[in-house]
Parts: sequence; structure tokens; C-alpha cells
Amino acid sequence: MKIKWFGHACFGLTSQDGIRLVTDPFDGSIGYEVPRTEADIVTVSHDHYDHNYVEALVGEPVVVKTTEKRSIKGIQIYGVETFHDKERGEKRGGNIVFVFEIDGIQVCHLGDLGHVLTKEQVSKIGPVDILMIPVGGTFTINACEALEVVSQLKPKLIIPMHFKTPDVNLPIDGVEKFLEKSMGGEKLEKNFIEITADELTDEPKTIVLDYK
Repeated sequence: MKIKWFGHACFGLTSQDGIRLVTDPFDGSIGYEVPRTEADIVTVSHDHYDHNYVEALVGEPVVVKTTEKRSIKGIQIYGVETFHDKERGEKRGGNIVFVFEIDGIQVCHLGDLGHVLTKEQVSKIGPVDILMIPVGGTFTINACEALEVVSQLKPKLIIPMHFKTPDVNLPIDGVEKFLEKSMGGEKLEKNFIEITADELTDEPKTIVLDYK
């Protein structure tokens, strides 16, 4: 599987069979280049402008915005209802955590998760190999809360997202706070990785992708 980060909470995941799934595409207002990429499937964790700009995508992707379990072009997808804040959605509404099974790998994308998970939510999410987790705070969980969620889900590979970079103009923290509290990680000078299930180990690892 190839994983490409476009910035913010937007990733492109391409299976060995060439099926392309995109998460949370954004519009041009936050500072990143709009992800005008081809997609077969797109997931939207919540209907905010920096997560639901499906018009950016090329092709006619299947849009997934609800939690029911389904299989699309050989990719298994299900969602778990969570909240965008610590007040059970009263400030910013709901958020869907999506789990994908691609090439035998369980990928969990937390969207704009705004709180530490409940035991019930952890159970519904299930085993996680790769975790895409917001760490910037303000609109999502912050670095400390992200570490707690990592402890809850116990992924093999952690990919931080939704943090401040030179191109993003939102009042959120950079990734450094999370890396400091999590005892480090590897910053890659590229916006993608290619990985197989055999390459994932039980020793948790954090990598930070570049978006350019």
C-alpha cells in the first residue's frame, strides 16, 4: 500500500490493485495546495470546509460519510461515531473515525477527533495497524491527548496529522510537541511511504510525512 499525505487530514491510500482512497479533502482556504488527485473512494469525517471538499478530486469517487460497514472495490470500510469536541458535539458537532482494511492492513483515520476515546469506541474501532492521528490541538485533541489515544489503540505505526506547518494558517500547534512527548519519531523528507503488512512490527513507530 502507498500512503501519500497532502497536508492537514488528507491522505491518499493506494492499494496493490490500484484502488485509490482519499480521506478528508480540503479547499484552498487553509493554505495548502488543493489535493486535485484521482480517487475511487473518498471518506469525509465531518462536513467542515477543510475536510469535505470532494469537488477537488478527479473522477467519480464513491463518497463515504456514514458509519455502516461496507465493501467498496475490495476495500472494507466502517466508521465509529465520535465528537469534534469535549462537549459531546455541542461546540463543533460530530466526527466519524474511519477504519479501512487495505492489503491486509488495518488503517484508522481519526478525522477531527476532539476527545479521548471511550472504552466502547475503542472496542468498536478494533485492532489498528496504522493510525492517522490529529495532534495540533485547538480544534482536535492536542499532543498529550493524542498520546493517550495512541495508548488506547496500540497501533504499530503512527502518522501525525492536522498540525501547523509553514503553509497552514490555522491556530494549532506544530508536530514537535507530540514528538517530544512521545519520545521522538522519524521525519521523512517526502510526502509518501510504501508499506506491506510484513513490514509492520509490534514495536510502535512514529513517522512524520512532508506534504510537498
